[in-house]
Amino acid sequence: MSLFAFALPAEIALFDASALLAAAAAALRPLLGLGALATLMVYFKPLWMGVLRAALMLIKPRKSLDQRIARSKFNGQQLVRRMANDHAHSQPSLAAELRLLAGRD
Repeated sequence: MSLFAFALPAEIALFDASALLAAAAAALRPLLGLGALATLMVYFKPLWMGVLRAALMLIKPRKSLDQRIARSKFNGQQLVRRMANDHAHSQPSLAAELRLLAGRD
């Protein structure tokens, strides 16, 4: 046997190991990038949340205090009217009182 016969399998094994390492590195590179991106997103979360809230304010601005109070009153009136409709058959006098309350400002 020659010395070349022993060297050739070792060279092939080294070549296969380097190709395997290169393939593993190529597969891990996107995962490392996603990990770095996730880390930055967590680190800068207050900044991202502020940017998202500002964008939301541009799309849907907050209602004024008068508008919010009027909406709350309207929702309360609707609730009382629904309660009156629920009690209309069993307790008509209670339903009438509830309708009277719902009609007030």
